[in-house]
Amino acid sequence: SNAPIYLEQRLLTPVTMIRAATSSALRRAVRSSTRGAPSCAVPGNMSFHASAKREEEASAEAAVPVESKGGLFGTGLSEWFALPIGITAAVPLVKFDWYVINEETQLLAVFLAFCVTVYTQGGDAIYKALDQKAVDLLKEHTEAEDKVIEALEQKLVFLKANQNMVNDFEAINEIRAETYEKLNAAGAIKPQHDFKAQVQRMLNMIAQEEASHTDKVKTALMAEATATVTEQFSTDKALKKAALDAAISKIKGGKAGVDPIQAAFVQFFKDKAAAVKASGDDSEEKAQREAMIAKMNSVAKNEGFFFQFDSKGEPSLV
Repeated sequence: SNAPIYLEQRLLTPVTMIRAATSSALRRAVRSSTRGAPSCAVPGNMSFHASAKREEEASAEAAVPVESKGGLFGTGLSEWFALPIGITAAVPLVKFDWYVINEETQLLAVFLAFCVTVYTQGGDAIYKALDQKAVDLLKEHTEAEDKVIEALEQKLVFLKANQNMVNDFEAINEIRAETYEKLNAAGAIKPQHDFKAQVQRMLNMIAQEEASHTDKVKTALMAEATATVTEQFSTDKALKKAALDAAISKIKGGKAGVDPIQAAFVQFFKDKAAAVKASGDDSEEKAQREAMIAKMNSVAKNEGFFFQFDSKGEPSLV
């Protein structure tokens, strides 16, 4: 009764050994295939310690690791040598039923083929996609940090520029107070200057009016004197003869006597002055004064002078 059990054990032992060897070979192949990947991508190379490192661990990490030769089982041979070796080993295993090819083997073969196909055909694409995503995230993070740094730099510049704000405002207040003092001092003197300018304006106006009136009076007197003297010499034959004799004497170069025409003009002005003095009529002078006062008051009111004139011509403050 123990013979079938013993035979079964004899048959299972090679199968178990083959499975163990196959699993070990697969693990070595996966480790050797990941030799070009980063250390952070290999699960067996990562470790985490919550406690402080010991001296032995520090010395072990400081030691330079020995690089593997790679290839088939670390021998340096090409992985393609595994194909003839596997075929050579598979023939007797299958022939003598040491390894039974069942549904598990088929599933394992399909899974390994899928894994190898994905790794060889799409590994780079998957790595690049994940790496590109990481690069994009890093780029976005870097841009955000640059913007934050730029904003902080601008804020720093603004704060540095505003360090002297208190001093600037104090200087502005001092300038304002000084300006107000100068304005007050100028305000106390300005009305005096304005009053002086107004008085000068009135004096100039009076002088112009007097000069204009004097010219008008002179013109009128000369016209009246000319008319009077002309009429006298036109009607009086003696005056005509005296004027003619005086003219002929001047032409001949003889002794010049009294000019009758000049004497007539002088006499006219003497008679005119005596007549005005004897009459005592100052109505024309009063009319001229009133017109002058009215004109000056109009100018003072329109230009906002500090004074005006009364009917007698005396100034009074407004």
